[in-house]
Amino acid sequence: MLSDETVEETNGDSFGKVKQRFKDRSQKVVQTKAIMSKKAVQTKEMLSKQAVKIAKQAEEHERFINKVTHLLGVLGFGGFCFLLGARPHDIHYVYCLFYIIFVPLRWIYYRFKKWHYYLLDFCYYANTIFLVDLLMYPKNEKLFMVCFSFAEGPLAWALIVWRCSLVFNSVDKIVSVLIHLLPGLVFFTIRWWNPESFAAMHPEGSSRRASWPYVEDKSYLLTWLFLVPLGAYTLWQVLYFLIVNVLRRQRLVRDPEVMTSYRELSKKAQKANNIWWRLSGLLGDQNRMFMYIAFQAIFTVATMALTVPIFLSYKLHVIFQILKISAAIWNGGSFLLEVMPKQVILKEKKKAEIQPAQPQRPQDQSLVLMENSIETNRSTEAS
Repeated sequence: MLSDETVEETNGDSFGKVKQRFKDRSQKVVQTKAIMSKKAVQTKEMLSKQAVKIAKQAEEHERFINKVTHLLGVLGFGGFCFLLGARPHDIHYVYCLFYIIFVPLRWIYYRFKKWHYYLLDFCYYANTIFLVDLLMYPKNEKLFMVCFSFAEGPLAWALIVWRCSLVFNSVDKIVSVLIHLLPGLVFFTIRWWNPESFAAMHPEGSSRRASWPYVEDKSYLLTWLFLVPLGAYTLWQVLYFLIVNVLRRQRLVRDPEVMTSYRELSKKAQKANNIWWRLSGLLGDQNRMFMYIAFQAIFTVATMALTVPIFLSYKLHVIFQILKISAAIWNGGSFLLEVMPKQVILKEKKKAEIQPAQPQRPQDQSLVLMENSIETNRSTEAS
């Protein structure tokens, strides 16, 4: 009996020790998680503060930065045009380098401006897929066709419809244009000009020059140039809705200054009271978001359908490239001549209201003269 009781006590002690060990380990895991979570929050706050600090410094030296940006923008655009003619097969490396550098910088600037939800838009989703295709699966014909549909469909037509402007003294506008323009040029060169693809451009038994990828079956073309891209777009739309309208809904409600694509477009449409604002309100104000999603879906379907003839015709594809570049340059000229002078005058007026006691600088006097000349021209036109 004594031996049995001793054994039971020993077993009980060992079980208690094991239980205590598990309890201690679980407590350590909880403490480790708490420390890691705290460090993650601190890191996030530090990055946000640095983003705000960098953006404020950029605004303080805005004029000088604009001059430097204009110089580098013109030189960079000229260099890109040279590379496009001299080494078209290396253009995709230029695009990848551009995207990897400038999109994180854009996040820093947009985080300060409370525009960072723009980086959830379809163009960034599509560009991420482009990077995967170009860097990891460059010879995958099916993925190439999906990317081609994105680049020469919604992204290309957004450049025209949303009036993206090629303004060399604005980093933000240059990046916006290139995000929509460069992918189309990259896939144009791969499809028609890339020497590495020439071997695949001559099917067996045929001396006629074909394109890469070489497609004979129309159902194959329709599947990978229209149906699969449409499915990938639908996936993005579902994810976007869940993130912006479900997971981050309270954040957007608390802070009306945080901008999304829907907020910006609806704000502009309401101010202009145009046809898009009236159409989006057909089902009531509470359903404007769903009407916006429906309009965007119609736009996507239509532009993806137009990629089929562009994909099949070299001449049509060349004309489309010229159209896109011309639209961006035209919109840039309109911005410089019509919008930018008004913006400069408004900024100087705000500065004058904040610092009324300071004497006018020569640059401020020139802006006043510019404003007077604009008002004189308006009165002359009115008379």
